[in-house]
Amino acid sequence: MYRYDAIDREFVADRAAEFRGQVARRLAGELTEDQFKPLRLMNGLYLQLHAYMLRVAIPYGSMDSRQLRRLAHIARTYDKGYGHFTTRQNLQLNWIKLGDTPDILDQLAEVDLHAIQTSGNCIRNVTADPYAGATAEEIDDPRVWSEVIRQWSTLHPEFSFLPRKFKFAVTASAKDRTAARVHDIGLVLRRSRDGALGFEVIVGGGQGRTPYVGPTIREHLPVGSLLSYLQAILRVYNRHGRRDNIYKARIKILVAALGKEEFARQVEEEWSKIDSAPADLPDTELARIRGAFTPLAFDSLPARSETFEAAKAASPALARFARNNVKPHKKPGYAIVEISLKAHHATPGDASAEQMETVADLAERYSLDDVRATHEQNLVLPHVKLDDLPAVHGALEAAGLATPNIGLISDIIACPGLDYCALANARAIPIAQAIAQRFEDADRAELIGELKIKISGCINACGHHHVGNIGILGVDKKGEEFYQLSLGGSGQEDASLAQILGPGMSADKVPDAIEALVDTYLSARTGQERFLDTVRRLGMAPFKEAVYADAH
Repeated sequence: MYRYDAIDREFVADRAAEFRGQVARRLAGELTEDQFKPLRLMNGLYLQLHAYMLRVAIPYGSMDSRQLRRLAHIARTYDKGYGHFTTRQNLQLNWIKLGDTPDILDQLAEVDLHAIQTSGNCIRNVTADPYAGATAEEIDDPRVWSEVIRQWSTLHPEFSFLPRKFKFAVTASAKDRTAARVHDIGLVLRRSRDGALGFEVIVGGGQGRTPYVGPTIREHLPVGSLLSYLQAILRVYNRHGRRDNIYKARIKILVAALGKEEFARQVEEEWSKIDSAPADLPDTELARIRGAFTPLAFDSLPARSETFEAAKAASPALARFARNNVKPHKKPGYAIVEISLKAHHATPGDASAEQMETVADLAERYSLDDVRATHEQNLVLPHVKLDDLPAVHGALEAAGLATPNIGLISDIIACPGLDYCALANARAIPIAQAIAQRFEDADRAELIGELKIKISGCINACGHHHVGNIGILGVDKKGEEFYQLSLGGSGQEDASLAQILGPGMSADKVPDAIEALVDTYLSARTGQERFLDTVRRLGMAPFKEAVYADAH
């Protein structure tokens, strides 16, 4: 993984020291809340319903054991003993005292972490494939390019005050684990017919009040031209993006208003004006960054582990975990282990300090000191030997982290909702828990197969409900919480927006509605057809009838 150099460390430490002075002035009454607000937001500090929330950046979701242990320490010392992993591969601490934030930022800086640009109208944390460097699917390591973008965008003087927040995703696999097509800019690494490495450039995706799947504005951008082309996109956005209306300020609105072709034309015209020599990354800098992601020292192992096979045969729990949470690795004898933060009684995405320490220990001992956060609010040990899987599973089981449900119906994305967020209209966490408990039978969950449920407590869509196979949106109706269901969304390579199924319903009716949708799917699917494919084949009518039949 990328290691900070002296310049990186000095910058992060200076920023923390600067904020210490700002907090002192706020506590002394020398700054009003209105004056302090933009300062705290630039350091990832929000004021939520009950307390301050600090959002810590985990660049492209990649950490080592030292960093994860420090996050656990901060959660235990300054919060209520847990943290919440988000759909941007960040960590949120929901119970922070203002006076403690300078000490927290200092402690983050000691392990090369920070909260810079996790808020505000700037380029946010870059999302990347959590399987990067481990999956045989990728054609290049997307972390290299994510780090390039991170260094280029951090405090970039031209793009520090954009019309609205701005989000990147980078992937290099045919299987999209980043939701690239619903980002402001999605970058998909591909090779041209002659083998040259380049990016498919997707611009104008997003969710929230007005959701869009982003169109491709360039099929193949040579990788050496990445930064000048991004500069051109952001200049067009900075020039034309709405600053008079927060609801129309995102780049997706501009792309939709201009149309894909006209927006692309303006970007190409702007790009032609940029001198690529100073704008693009020198080969020496790219080599320096790429050098941080050089291939790891994997052992030469047989593709099959007799130790693992014998353990699976003896343990149904391990066998189930292997079916759902263990993924193929590019190296023989290794596996990618995805750790579910979706135990059926738990808050989706939450991990206790003790659980984080367990994962840190496992990463250090069994995964080449590498751990990842996913945009689906789980964790990944990317480099585990097959021989070590029984021990890893046993440790996860003891820590309450061995739920074998990755990609299944209880692997639910949910925002914090009205339990924490000042913007929310309804709770999301209890809905996720009720659905997970309804479908806690592991055999039935495997029978149902891949089914992605995503829940948001308001129209801002932090829970990605627009791209859920089943999306659930919490709405407020005259002071009561209701939930609107939608079907047919996907945030993957086959991205699509879900369609609203019908009128909203009360919280107590949601699990029954999900049950009706699942029963309809199981009775109608052909072979091993996924829920999403069945919805696309049959349309909404049979599912709507199943949910609302009693209302007629």
